Amino acid sequence: MPIVGSTFVRTAHLVASGAGVAGLGVAEYPGAILLHTAEEIRDNLEKVVFDRIIAGLTAPATVATQRVGTARDPEEIVFAGDFDEVNEFFLRNRWTDGMAIAPPTLAKVREYLGYTDRSPDEEIAILPQANLRATPRNIAVNAVMAGCRPVFMPLLIAAVEAIGEPDYQLMSLGSTGCKTPWLLVNGPIVKKLGIEYGIGLRSRGPNPAIGRAFGLIINNIAGFRPGDTLMGTWGYYLPFVLAEDEDACDEIGWDPYHVEHGFSRNTSTVTARTTVYWGGQGTPKGDVAPTAEQLLQVIYQHLDRQTITDFSLRYGARNQVAVLITPCTAKVLAAGGYSKRDVANHAWENTRTTVERVNGCLQGYTGAGVTIHDLVEMGTLPSSFDRKPEETIPIYRSADLIDVVVCGDAQKDKVMGLWCNYFRPVTKRIE
Repeated sequence: MPIVGSTFVRTAHLVASGAGVAGLGVAEYPGAILLHTAEEIRDNLEKVVFDRIIAGLTAPATVATQRVGTARDPEEIVFAGDFDEVNEFFLRNRWTDGMAIAPPTLAKVREYLGYTDRSPDEEIAILPQANLRATPRNIAVNAVMAGCRPVFMPLLIAAVEAIGEPDYQLMSLGSTGCKTPWLLVNGPIVKKLGIEYGIGLRSRGPNPAIGRAFGLIINNIAGFRPGDTLMGTWGYYLPFVLAEDEDACDEIGWDPYHVEHGFSRNTSTVTARTTVYWGGQGTPKGDVAPTAEQLLQVIYQHLDRQTITDFSLRYGARNQVAVLITPCTAKVLAAGGYSKRDVANHAWENTRTTVERVNGCLQGYTGAGVTIHDLVEMGTLPSSFDRKPEETIPIYRSADLIDVVVCGDAQKDKVMGLWCNYFRPVTKRIE
């Protein structure tokens, strides 16, 4: 018997359905509990919620009819009509992102399946929260709808493998914190297929269509839909795709992201990540060309603004950030003797807050008096964080949770942090 706020009643039923629990009883707490006084909460519990709990647990069980393991033709036509009629039907069923789609005809889907050696109905992953099987066939359907070219099928399949890993923690996507998945692409596939990594990369070339296909997969296979199971207070921007400027990395002697993480340079990879930010940028001030040390300071200050330092430490290894830096910024840092790992280490060491500040916010957020000391005792943070209230600690558990990616306008001295908690990045080889 889940007890949930009014906004989450439908969410509870959908999550239960995805977990195979039919006819679940839900006890609704009325109104915005976070704005209620202790007296109002007690009154609602005694006069409303307790009765709903008792009713739900003692009423005769209802058995919802569910089709379990029923075979169906995977090429069954679900609708026939012209372009506008198909779009209206898909929109009504909430199979789109609200924009027009390319109808996924049998011929088109078969064309896309020709770009992978995987069997059309092979299980790639089980994606929560709907817990549906992702296969090349239903991945292709969503790619067609997005207007994504068929040649990107192997990339999308690898992306699905990545978000299907338990370590990615896709189930947390429904958070009210408006968390958006995104993909980082590395290796020969970037140039071979023209994935953008320069100025305006998120919005140019094939990148938007790949990101849209990724978003439709999350909508239709994972079952995350705004207002139902995607509970972001102000909604979301669409998932997006970036590629790293590996030419710039080679020029200054830095390893690209996938090489840093154990893959060979000639391997193509896709990394699934998440962010709650896009667009807030850091840039040096003044008319004189900045030094490497000044650019490092820009990164520290930017991360301090972008990261919710007050309570993000409670997520330990799931408090992570990708720092995007432009090629000319990377060049100055490299000329100053800094490697990518050096940049991450300096960012970790210098982006700090006080123990007292974190403890105060942790207590307010958790309502249970959790402190930095408690997080160390639980193993969430290392022992080096267990300090006096007036002392400072890093806002990330370790430097390994800070990744540096070189991309964007080669003529601009900018940095941008894509921070998120709850999730960890997962990288997969593109076959």
